[in-house]
Amino acid sequence: MSTLKSILVALIAMTSITSAIAQEQNAALETIHARKSVRTYTNEPVSQEQVETLLRAAMAAPSGMNLQPWRFVVITDEATKEKLAGGFNKMIAKAPVAIVVCGKTTRAMGGENRNWTADCAAATENLLLAAEAIGLGAVWTACYPYEDRMNPAIEALGLPEDVKPYCIVPVGHPGGKEKPKDKWKPENIHYNKW
Repeated sequence: MSTLKSILVALIAMTSITSAIAQEQNAALETIHARKSVRTYTNEPVSQEQVETLLRAAMAAPSGMNLQPWRFVVITDEATKEKLAGGFNKMIAKAPVAIVVCGKTTRAMGGENRNWTADCAAATENLLLAAEAIGLGAVWTACYPYEDRMNPAIEALGLPEDVKPYCIVPVGHPGGKEKPKDKWKPENIHYNKW
């Protein structure tokens, strides 16, 4: 009887673990499919804890050769946000926080880091998904490779020569009713060859 009881307890525990894993996977997929570009924000502040949550998620991204070239500049200063907004992106100035995702273009041992843009893209996507997961709104605004967008950021932030601004992510509490877009297009998928 005790063996049967042990087996039942083990089966119940395995079912609970399997259910918990499935719920985590579903939550991740739900966040991915719920993500949307949020361009309007309320005046409610974004806490330092929320910013750190976003940055921890960003830094959990994959990185070619594990170089982790990403660098982040968190902007809350109104004048700096205005400079970054320039003529191309007024939502940067209106968000409570803007996070500038930058990439170190050189390696620690010397030489060029050719993966920095891919690594920064992965970090940015993680940041956007984390914002969605914790109820914040954010949008990816490109800097690189547009010099007219990069140069104001380089100047306003005092970036070193080997650090380039990749994008600016305004972050805040959503002020509108943006909806996620269904971007599923099976015609864009090919198996085994084009």
